[in-house]
Amino acid sequence: MKEMFWCIGFLLISAEIISSRLASTAEVCTKIKANTCDECIQSGPHCSWCKKVNFTKAGEPDSVRCDTTEKLLEIGCNLTDIVDPISKVLLKDNQVLDDTVQLTPRRISLQLRPGETGEFEVKFRRAEGYPVDLYYLMDLSYSMFDDLENVKTLGNQLLDALNKVTKSAQIGFGCFVDKTVLPFVSTHPEQFRHPCTNKTVPCQSPFSFKHILNLTGDENRFKEQVGSQTISGNLDSPEGGLDAMMQVAVCGDKIGWRNVTRLLVYATDDGFHIAGDGKLAAILTPNDGKCHLEDNIYKTSNEYDYPSVGQLAQKLSENNIQVVFAVTANMVHTYQALSSLIPKSVVGRLSNDSSNVVQLITDAYQNLSSEVILDHGITPDFLDILYDSNCSNGVNTQNTLRGSCSNVKIKEEITFKVKVTAKKCLPNQSFSIRPLGFTESVRVNVITACDCTCEDAPDLHACSSKGRIVCGICSCDEGHLGKNCECKAGSKTGQELEQNCKKDNTSAVCSGAGECICGQCICHTDPDPDKKIFGTYCQCDNWNCEMFEGKLCAGEGTCDCGECKCKAGFDGSACQCKRSTEKCMENGVICSGRGECECNTCKCRRGYVLPHCKTCPGCPSPCPQFGPCVECHIKQEGNLGNCTQICSGAKVILVEEVKPVTEVTEKLFCREKDSDNCWMQYYITEEMGVDNYSIRYTIKRECPEEPNIAAIVGGTIAGVILIGLIILAIWKLFTEVKDRKEYQRFEKERQQVRWDKSINPIFTNATTTVKNPHFDGDVE
Repeated sequence: MKEMFWCIGFLLISAEIISSRLASTAEVCTKIKANTCDECIQSGPHCSWCKKVNFTKAGEPDSVRCDTTEKLLEIGCNLTDIVDPISKVLLKDNQVLDDTVQLTPRRISLQLRPGETGEFEVKFRRAEGYPVDLYYLMDLSYSMFDDLENVKTLGNQLLDALNKVTKSAQIGFGCFVDKTVLPFVSTHPEQFRHPCTNKTVPCQSPFSFKHILNLTGDENRFKEQVGSQTISGNLDSPEGGLDAMMQVAVCGDKIGWRNVTRLLVYATDDGFHIAGDGKLAAILTPNDGKCHLEDNIYKTSNEYDYPSVGQLAQKLSENNIQVVFAVTANMVHTYQALSSLIPKSVVGRLSNDSSNVVQLITDAYQNLSSEVILDHGITPDFLDILYDSNCSNGVNTQNTLRGSCSNVKIKEEITFKVKVTAKKCLPNQSFSIRPLGFTESVRVNVITACDCTCEDAPDLHACSSKGRIVCGICSCDEGHLGKNCECKAGSKTGQELEQNCKKDNTSAVCSGAGECICGQCICHTDPDPDKKIFGTYCQCDNWNCEMFEGKLCAGEGTCDCGECKCKAGFDGSACQCKRSTEKCMENGVICSGRGECECNTCKCRRGYVLPHCKTCPGCPSPCPQFGPCVECHIKQEGNLGNCTQICSGAKVILVEEVKPVTEVTEKLFCREKDSDNCWMQYYITEEMGVDNYSIRYTIKRECPEEPNIAAIVGGTIAGVILIGLIILAIWKLFTEVKDRKEYQRFEKERQQVRWDKSINPIFTNATTTVKNPHFDGDVE
């Protein structure tokens, strides 16, 4: 039954690959210098090789044999002569899933064409009662004092809880504090001996990591070993937990891990140090990820830095360890961020005294076991591996870097499709695919199909009797080379001789129009005697030239290697023009000296316009350029020797008067200022040729009058006084208006008063009279 299942699976997978290959014939074969069958099939998954003898024509390179199957059939290759290796997938050790087997198949063999994808299925079924090893790693800093007292009694409870969900459970114990150097712990002898703040509490010296109890199923040993532990202490808040986790992960033999589900419970109430923190204590050597336990103590922790999170995650994954972070409420968010970087890890909220740790671990185990993550570890960059996940809960994913399904129930089967692509030819490779946290794996061996296997009929007369046919082309005996082994080997190889027949590295042999014989091109002959192929590389002919009015070289020339050689009296790229300059000539000069005459038409320099290249509308004005020249002539008054250099390219003429040009002429009127701020007037005429000007100027200038200082100063003072008087008058007017308004308001209020004007309204008679009893009224 097992053999029948294997055969059916192989046939189905092979049929799928073959159908995909047939469907891909519309793809392109990107062949680059594929002159052998091996080079061809290594060029891409859609490349095939035609091994038909004498398939190529004279002068054609062997790379013509390399193309898609469809193209080779079109150009005359027989289907039986096409070499096209196909990818193969072989399933091995395909077992039935039960309570002892959770993953199938166990081995896969892939034969892949470079660039082609091989696909196979991996099935997983979660078993019931799978054995578990649990290692309890505890923070023994002083704040965990009450937690330690509770953990001392946990042995039987943890084993009882695990034995309810598994057939075999073991438990181990370890503890950690931090590196025993400043600033992490106090190195004062008294503080180092008793680091706890409460001196009445039993307290041990700080340490990095201690392995206390190997994994065991004896709950009494757990009570005995853990019960003898005391609390310790350190200075800073973060602890050295990552150091301890690394040693638990890589010291498998000393910890006692079995090949079963492995759980690491990490209990703490504080944060953790990461890679780089060791620099605070001058610890610069990076963590090496190796086991350094001596007498069950990590004694070299002060020599190596803390591990990085990525390094720790890799070691946990390699050793198939799942982590349960049991942390207090204030640390939940911190460790959730850490858990997101470590696959197959969960975070549980630990009570302040760790009283809920048994329930926390049980729940975490169920969560971890119900999540299946398929991973392949580290593989070469040129090997791509993707997953399609077909989960039982209906949540499916495609083309992911890992296969993943959540909430997988016991005895529930899920399927992953694995797609492997080799980008190029590579030595035999192997890698393992396994569900993280589980011990079973799929071993995948990859072989790239990069060699051709051809069965050629022997022919004693083939290859000039100096070689044999291999995949349709000659493989020459020693001492001979050439396409048909017709050349004797000298100081050059066959490839070097063939290179002599190429114009450059990208060209075809003899330009595809000849045959390379012993390093020299022998050009093909055309049935038409009037047509000829020639040149060192057969790169020339006498018919591929420009035509005019349906005639080669207008019938007035001959074609020579792509260029028309015109008869006398004719010109042009196709000899289409009579050689004449009549229409280009004016005043005896061709195109004003600023262009060339082609086909009796001026071809002007950039900017100049037809018909005779006289003017340049888009060119910048030369007026500013010759301003210094004109100024020099005006100031030198006839002594022109000093103006020659700045007037280069110009002929300067003094005239009586210069007037602006109103009509359209070739003269350019210029009005520029000189260094004295005076206006100069001149006009420029561009003569025949390039940079050839004539300048006519007048010595008259328009200079500004000198300023009248007295008038300016007097006017300024008078203006200031006038402005002052105006401001004073405005102020006086404003105050007068304001005073009048106040007086009018006063008069209006006075008229509205109702009391007698003769009586002071403020005065009031006395309400109390005091009389002196001794006063009789007489005044002496």
